[in-house]
Amino acid sequence: MKHLFYLTLLVLSRPIWAQESFPKLAGHMGIAHSIITVSDGSTTGNFGNSYSVGFPIALNIWKTEKVGFSFEVIPAIRSENGSHKVNNVTFHPGILYRLGKGYTFAGRAAFETSGRYGLTPVFNKVLKRNKFSNYYLAIPIPVRFGNDRPISVNLTVQLGIAF
Repeated sequence: MKHLFYLTLLVLSRPIWAQESFPKLAGHMGIAHSIITVSDGSTTGNFGNSYSVGFPIALNIWKTEKVGFSFEVIPAIRSENGSHKVNNVTFHPGILYRLGKGYTFAGRAAFETSGRYGLTPVFNKVLKRNKFSNYYLAIPIPVRFGNDRPISVNLTVQLGIAF
């Protein structure tokens, strides 16, 4: 009888073991392509006279299943007139909120080494789930101020892997 009690307790406790524990540490890395920038009444594409690409790397701390904190760093490389260089690094802390069905919203503050600052809302969708990682598509919309330049709004496409 004693063994039956322990066996029953073990079987009924199984769902508890399958639950995720929080806080949970995660991260992501990817590649971000600026598509178009609107500033001071003019529109500029990324594939004209120059090309910029960013490489976002982040550490995410999920407080609950739905809410987390993220710290992202994005070094950006600019190619122009045959020259390539890292022209900016963005420090991007923010709040993560899972919307369900593979969608996540990130509200990020932005601090750039170029002297610009602002906000970046990001809409993210998991494209493929794996056992230990996910492939995702994100649409960041950086809004920037400062450094004696007009306000700018950008549309970016980001692809990456979350782990």
